[in-house]
Amino acid sequence: MTGYAVLTRDTSAGTLTAELKSVNSRFLDLQFRINDELRSLEPILREAIMARISRGKVECRLSFGRASNAGDSHALNATLLESLERMQGEIRQRFPDAPHMSVNELLRWPGVIEEADIAQDTLQADVQALMAAALDAFVQARAREGAAMQAMLLSRVDDMEAIVQRITPLIPQAIAQFQQKAIERMKEALGLAMQNGAAAASPLLSHEEAMDRIRQEVTLYGIRVDVAEELSRLSAHLAETRQILSKGGQVGKRLDFMMQELNREANTIGSKAAVKELSDASMALKLLIEQMREQVQNLE
Repeated sequence: MTGYAVLTRDTSAGTLTAELKSVNSRFLDLQFRINDELRSLEPILREAIMARISRGKVECRLSFGRASNAGDSHALNATLLESLERMQGEIRQRFPDAPHMSVNELLRWPGVIEEADIAQDTLQADVQALMAAALDAFVQARAREGAAMQAMLLSRVDDMEAIVQRITPLIPQAIAQFQQKAIERMKEALGLAMQNGAAAASPLLSHEEAMDRIRQEVTLYGIRVDVAEELSRLSAHLAETRQILSKGGQVGKRLDFMMQELNREANTIGSKAAVKELSDASMALKLLIEQMREQVQNLE
């Protein structure tokens, strides 16, 4: 699921900023963007996030800005300056015309200016408190999104249940129509088509043999186009999907499985459709299922 939260916390040493954002992922994937002086706190942050989040690609940014009025927070690295002075003297012995290093060049030399150390215990406590508050806001944002997605998924379940209720009474009628057409075509194929009220001149089979054969074939094809069992299973899957959504918790993988089952039944209904209404219903069901599948991938 997607989510976003950003919080700041003012401390005696400066300002801490924690930012959390996530996008969809099947597993938990953590990425950290942390100031170098706070890098040692990454294991603590990782543990705190994993205790609250179980799925998603989560990016955590933690920055720290020192307070401008925190006193003398900078100092010169005397050891490094002495080393630079010694090396400069050795170079000038070999190259007397070489110019001296300017103050600006010395100050810009990496490591010459050191920042005063901050009490790590106090800083760690401030970071933990800030991260706890940021995680609360982050989880609440994801919960709001989850509630909206739940409402959307339940509305799709309502739509599919309405389709099932609409087409269920059509099944006996569809089977009867199919059987009547099958009887007419098979009579004609077997040489029993009626012509002007009389039987064909030379039937291929006797009337009794032909009718027995027709009954067998019509019964067989009637079973093949009967989707009552598929509709019953579809209704059961929809009821289970509704229960999963209502129960809450970690439902992503369970719903993903239910989408597979719903899609299987919708495909079977389409392949058995003997009338246009059933074919149209199958297409509408598959469209709703695909819409649900796209959103289910975003749920935990």
